[in-house]
Amino acid sequence: MHVLADFDRTLTYDIVDGRTRSSLIAILRQEKYLTPDYPEKARALKDKYLPIEYDFSIPLAERRKAMEEWWKKHFELLRESKLNKKDLESVVSSGIVQLRDGVSNFVNYLQKFRIPFVVMSATGLGGETVEMFFKKEKIFLENVFVVANSFDWDKEGYIIKVRKPIIHSLNKDETAIQEFPVYEKIRERKNILLLGDNPGDPGMSEGFDAENVIKIGFLNEKVEENLKHYEEVFDVVLLNDPPFDFVVELLKEIV
Repeated sequence: MHVLADFDRTLTYDIVDGRTRSSLIAILRQEKYLTPDYPEKARALKDKYLPIEYDFSIPLAERRKAMEEWWKKHFELLRESKLNKKDLESVVSSGIVQLRDGVSNFVNYLQKFRIPFVVMSATGLGGETVEMFFKKEKIFLENVFVVANSFDWDKEGYIIKVRKPIIHSLNKDETAIQEFPVYEKIRERKNILLLGDNPGDPGMSEGFDAENVIKIGFLNEKVEENLKHYEEVFDVVLLNDPPFDFVVELLKEIV
């Protein structure tokens, strides 16, 4: 088997100290690391595109197109706002993003049995930030692989551009992994434990010749509004921003 997981709000808590800290990119916006006009412009993009992402009455193709537009505009905004590698370090070291209790045990258990753990993230801060975070938490082990957006940087550490293809919340699937070295490690592992928090995350296993897939979803907010749809696309839905206890116990049963 192998494990395929989203990062923001799946491996990490949605709420910390009573405040919603939903993603790495949200911290960049909230803590004002970049130019003074960045938070307002980034929030305007979020207010425009986030409702589209979660409006299931809109055809998936249209929602995917909107997400592509959002991320392209946001990456250009990051360039204009002088994003530097030091900003990534500041986000990670802030302590605002916190792993769910039990994730470290989960990752170490996977390592013990040599089970690949593939983290596929659409984070607007790229895979480098996820790797930094894992290193800080001491869980960037040899069985951990990150598939995410990546950037080109200039000599002073400022962002030049995002590399293609752009990964967003509604186009993450294992066909993208074929471009990464980890694919050779998982291509014959056709049983997947999939973890996500977004209704598009179950699609992460599309394009892979899987025999069995167990899909676990974290529904962190708007439960009454979204529960029915989550139950349609996930096999298990975990509510109220829980720790990783259920996932750890399930993994132990599988092993």
